[in-house]
Amino acid sequence: MRILGWLLMVAAVLTAQEWRYWGGDAGGSKYSALAQIDRSNVRRLKPVWIFDTGDFSDGTTLPGRSAFETTPLMVDGVLYVSTSFHRLFALNPETGRILWEFDPKFDRSTRVTLYQSRGVAYWSHGQDKRILLADQQARLFSVNARTGKLDPGFGDEGVVNLRKGMADRFPGGSYGLTSPAAVCRDTVITGAWVSDGEPLGPSGDVRGFDVRTGRELWRFHTVPHPGEFGADTWKGDSWKDRGGTNVWSLMSVDEKRGMVFLPLTSPSTDFYGGDRVGANLFGDSVVALDCATGERRWHFQTVHHNLWDYDLPSQPVLVTVDREGKRVDAVAQATKTGFVFVLDRETGKPLFPIEERAVPASPIPGEQSWPTQPYPTAPPPFARQGMLRSELTTVTPESRAECLAMIAGAKLETRMFDPITEQPSVMFPGTNGGSNWGGGSFDPATRTLYVNSMDVASLLKLVKRPEGSLVPYRNQGFGRFWDSNGYPCQQPPWGTLTAIDLDRGTFRWQARLGEFDELTARGVEKTGAPNLGGSMVTAGGLVFIGATNDGKFRAFDKDTGAELWMTRLPASAHATPMTYIGPKSGRQFVVVAAGGGNKYNKAFAGKLVAFAIPRKGDAEEPALVTADRPKFRGDYAGSRETLPATVAPQPVAFSHKTHAATQCLACHAGAATQPRAGFPTASQCVQCHTDMNRAFDWVRVYKVRDFVYFSHARHAGAACAQCHGPVASRDVLAKEVSTGMAACLACHRAAKASTACNVCHDLGQ
Repeated sequence: MRILGWLLMVAAVLTAQEWRYWGGDAGGSKYSALAQIDRSNVRRLKPVWIFDTGDFSDGTTLPGRSAFETTPLMVDGVLYVSTSFHRLFALNPETGRILWEFDPKFDRSTRVTLYQSRGVAYWSHGQDKRILLADQQARLFSVNARTGKLDPGFGDEGVVNLRKGMADRFPGGSYGLTSPAAVCRDTVITGAWVSDGEPLGPSGDVRGFDVRTGRELWRFHTVPHPGEFGADTWKGDSWKDRGGTNVWSLMSVDEKRGMVFLPLTSPSTDFYGGDRVGANLFGDSVVALDCATGERRWHFQTVHHNLWDYDLPSQPVLVTVDREGKRVDAVAQATKTGFVFVLDRETGKPLFPIEERAVPASPIPGEQSWPTQPYPTAPPPFARQGMLRSELTTVTPESRAECLAMIAGAKLETRMFDPITEQPSVMFPGTNGGSNWGGGSFDPATRTLYVNSMDVASLLKLVKRPEGSLVPYRNQGFGRFWDSNGYPCQQPPWGTLTAIDLDRGTFRWQARLGEFDELTARGVEKTGAPNLGGSMVTAGGLVFIGATNDGKFRAFDKDTGAELWMTRLPASAHATPMTYIGPKSGRQFVVVAAGGGNKYNKAFAGKLVAFAIPRKGDAEEPALVTADRPKFRGDYAGSRETLPATVAPQPVAFSHKTHAATQCLACHAGAATQPRAGFPTASQCVQCHTDMNRAFDWVRVYKVRDFVYFSHARHAGAACAQCHGPVASRDVLAKEVSTGMAACLACHRAAKASTACNVCHDLGQ
């Protein structure tokens, strides 16, 4: 027994020196028991090596931009890191030197908004050790942790195609993974990233696979099927092929109980739900499943019938709190809305009372918004949930003027859960929160949850779509409510780090997180900054966090919120840091991914930076290790259409060539002032063709999807032939000019017009 106890103690010490899970442990606490770096010496931290993956994109060549959001794992003396293009590297944790590389040959022409991989998962049994890597092409790879070679016994020679059975009915639909899978005992559990902009699409179901063979073991229907629990929260057949309702973020695992905890997102589409009447389980719910069977143990819905894109973006944190002198295992879920829901881990019952409060009804025809929404009575919200006109920014006169111009005709004084209407309105929190996928870190000694958040609103409205569209209304996103410098349009703080006492449901402290250097130089107090990524807390009394768009990495005193250390990174760290002990040196390292870009920066990178307390013999400058870029990746040329493309015959033989002497606007009057150019009416045609007595249903040659906002009026300065080709010389029209995304982007860039996604698409981002 003594030997067993000694072995368990040694195992615990070794585990504390590593970082075997994305969140530090299976429950996502992001806590480290290491204390070599502490309050007394943190100011001495210096970068000791930098690993440059070389994998990044600014969107000028490839169809998307990159987000280097990874958190490495450190297991058995090896550091494992995935890149934005899903390459997997094994590194020497002391030096950053490459030990091996696995390249899944991710197709960079895959059309995604962001190239991103938040990390990988690890599984072992005896000497069998595997790294599980998932990518945005929906492939799950099992890689030998020692050699970097695929495991031939897993799936098809080491790969499982996750699209199979999930996206068969929607071959063009988005489906992939941006976050690591969860591992519970011998089951690997996958969610997926799917489109939330289309009402129907690939399934968001969660599945469990045998970690050795890749065989599917179970499938949990995130949108219940008829006869299943929750099916009555969907009217009629609205459940069928419903998009969204997926887990794109990270899941947590309680291996002792054999439970996995899912943070589910909203059903699609995000901002209109008239075609999905009901509360819509299990949308926006924390769901606890049995790892072995996929059976639901419990659920708690945080938003009913979501119409605001307030999905659950972060890993549920498994915590233990003190309730009336007893220790209670719980789940703490941070949200975009600024709430933390604290739920009993066994039952899902709230540990603090939750009130269902009445919210305004939506006036949009066909919409049946839910009459109430859940409000925890504790902890208090850690993010702004509304705005008054008196709170409009005064940081600079220029910013205030710009923000005032943005809200001309808009509704400004809104509260959370106010309906989005056809009038532009300011929505607080915005679509990125509040909290986002960085979630919280938990200190078990003080039972404190640390959550970073931002106060950035969205400026949104609903637009009625043409007859025959998939949904009658779509969101027209005007982007985030900030000025051209990225300064949010309300008074600071704009970014906050909050320490929450989970025993009492109160704040220990709040600190402003981040700054704008140019404002600081002008004497404007530290404002806080938009941020994306998470924190880590250590036994050394420190909370480490990058996340902010100011390109800085910081350490705070976990007890007081005082900022103890700050350094500049090669790019902003929109990622969550990790720490470990070097196996040879016995030295504590702190590592963070610095990638910039994402949705907040114009500088893009793919660098992993390792910090340590300086020692004798350290070089003045950190060692730089650079990965080779694979030769198979050529420049992306965009998807190509076969042009000219013929269309079905018109109802009558109409020749544009014959009518070339007539001005385009004579027949297509809407082109000057309306989104659609329109067709000539019968009354117009009869002026020349006296025998014509009816209108025709003309066959459109050029079409855009209903989720694309194109206005002829906004393009009135362009020549018609620029988009339609030489129609004046054609008897029969064919599509001769591409209307694909690549062609539109090329034209916008040449004209120095905006290429922001929200200009043309229903994103609400």
